[in-house]
Amino acid sequence: MRTDDFWQLIDRARTGGGEPDAVAARAVALLAARDPEEIIGYAHHQQRVLAASYRVDLWGAAYLINGGASDDGFEYFRGWLMTQGREVFARAVADPDSLAELPQIRSASLSGEEFECEDMLAVPWDAYRKATATDLPGERAAIRQPDLNDFWDFDDEARRRLPRLAALFVEPPQE
Repeated sequence: MRTDDFWQLIDRARTGGGEPDAVAARAVALLAARDPEEIIGYAHHQQRVLAASYRVDLWGAAYLINGGASDDGFEYFRGWLMTQGREVFARAVADPDSLAELPQIRSASLSGEEFECEDMLAVPWDAYRKATATDLPGERAAIRQPDLNDFWDFDDEARRRLPRLAALFVEPPQE
């Protein structure tokens, strides 16, 4: 599956709106209607997209937005980010602070809403099972982990590294 095909399927799943889990459910239905080899291709491409987004600065953004981010929480955040479409995803990977421009993120700074979509990560496995009544061949590829030496203290460094998100989610310093 090509990059354009991957994101076009997600865009089609986004039509009709709805919550991220609804987008994931529509993606499963759309993908299950395809040839099993295409589903495998989607799974491979999804792993590449997730690996490319496994960045410390994006993890910092997820940490600020969701009030913390465990390993799983960061994966689910990237699942949610996939449901936002190619443009938002690519912009966030290139500049995680750009997420501060999204209306739902700005709103979450007041509401405390969290952004996760575990179901989006399971799309190829669920689609393959639906299409073939068998499990997707192979195991989920391990996503490369960032060098732990690259981590920075999200609480202390947020204002400097992610200024727009910090303005929304970090309390101002005490005078």
